[in-house]
Amino acid sequence: MGIGAAVRRAFGPWEREVAAAYRAIYIDLDDLKRVLITQVPHAMRILEVGGGEGAVTELLARTYPQAQILSIDITSRIGRLYAGPQDRVEFRQTSVSEVANEHPVAFDLVILSDVLHHVPQNLRESFVGDIARCVAPGGQLLIKEWARTPSPIHWLCYASDRWLTGDRIAYMTPGELRELVGRVAPGLQRAGDGRVAPWTNNFYQAYLGPALP
Repeated sequence: MGIGAAVRRAFGPWEREVAAAYRAIYIDLDDLKRVLITQVPHAMRILEVGGGEGAVTELLARTYPQAQILSIDITSRIGRLYAGPQDRVEFRQTSVSEVANEHPVAFDLVILSDVLHHVPQNLRESFVGDIARCVAPGGQLLIKEWARTPSPIHWLCYASDRWLTGDRIAYMTPGELRELVGRVAPGLQRAGDGRVAPWTNNFYQAYLGPALP
């Protein structure tokens, strides 16, 4: 368990509120909802990669009230703070490669939010390749990331990610992400990009799934 998780647990019944307040320093989830609705107005089968303790999962459940959602992570704490509907959401401790093998081209929305910078750089090509294999024809992949910039908020974010999670962090620029996706998943087509409030470091890129054969 990272330092951040241990500290949050110390707040007991106020842990969800403390986690939400901390998260709001860096990202406005209401603005992320705006992006989701704009890019993918309707989704019935959703895969969330790196669901963590469930904050974005709750957002997905509210945004797409008819969708079946599979949220995966390698951490045993997956979904621990989730408080949304239970009947349409499944949390599973597994890898995206296993899901890609079990459910290829099965999801009309695949999302990962602030996950890639935690993935070791030598594993990113295979990681993104496996994610691409999950996107259904006509579906979308939406990646939300944090861009490195020479700014105080970036270094605060880096310190939080590095020391509170214990992970070795390596952020990407939007151009580096586009190059990575284009190289390992050439079947995906760019479908949109932009920023998420409150910081310009928050960027997203959307990709359209492979065409039907």
